[in-house]
Amino acid sequence: MPSQQSYHFDVMRRAIAVIDAGGPAMTLEQIAAQMGMSAAHFQRIFSAWVGVSPKRYQQYLTLGHAKALLDDRCTMLEVANEAGLSGTGRLHDLFVRWEAMSPGDFARKGDGLAVHWGWFDSPFGPALVMGTAKGICGIGFAAEPGDPAVMADLTARWPKATFIEAPERLRPWVEAALGARGQTPLHLIGAPFQIKVWEALLAVPPGHVTTYSQIAGAIGHPKAVRAVGTAVGRNPIGLLIPCHRALRKSGALGGYHWGLPVKRAMLAYESARADA
Repeated sequence: MPSQQSYHFDVMRRAIAVIDAGGPAMTLEQIAAQMGMSAAHFQRIFSAWVGVSPKRYQQYLTLGHAKALLDDRCTMLEVANEAGLSGTGRLHDLFVRWEAMSPGDFARKGDGLAVHWGWFDSPFGPALVMGTAKGICGIGFAAEPGDPAVMADLTARWPKATFIEAPERLRPWVEAALGARGQTPLHLIGAPFQIKVWEALLAVPPGHVTTYSQIAGAIGHPKAVRAVGTAVGRNPIGLLIPCHRALRKSGALGGYHWGLPVKRAMLAYESARADA
């Protein structure tokens, strides 16, 4: 993956703070000056990263953007499920196929399971990717929590598994997933309720959002909104299972396991690309 992606994302993270402090009326020149860059260089970075100009991208970074998405692009999961999108939805212009671990295997906490891992560059900073022989089972983003915290988080989910550093083994899947080309297999390792929630998330297309209550209804547990929120937060495969597209009913972002700045960036990135 291009090594410039993490650099571009770091610039974007700092730009979010500048825009939040100065407001959406800031000009390109004002933002670039606070970033310590020329306006032309700043514009090139953003255009290369997301495909639109900084001024146009600015609207997607506003705190009200999530509410606008909820009003205009809220995916009704019941309709999506009826259309056969669940489990094999088109994500990020990428087809994925998934296989779930059996409840018995999950209860054994990964005992006897070989999990390969490696660090990769991504559009949202350094990404730790893990995978079994069946497919990718974990993606964590380190821009906010840091590398050690992400490694500790993912390995703790399957404490009895054997973890083997082998980035080259995962690279074809990662390049297909993050480069949005080809097909990537996913190995969903979780409790049955969690897997139902993650399956529902697969039906939400890029540039769209849903709510925790809609997910609860789609999986047949309309009163389990709090449990759904917990399951969304425990999604181990960031971006490909798009938990960042789940919002509160009010339009608030809610939480995000890998940091709210990353969630905002993902929503803005997908919206800008979809509109472009």
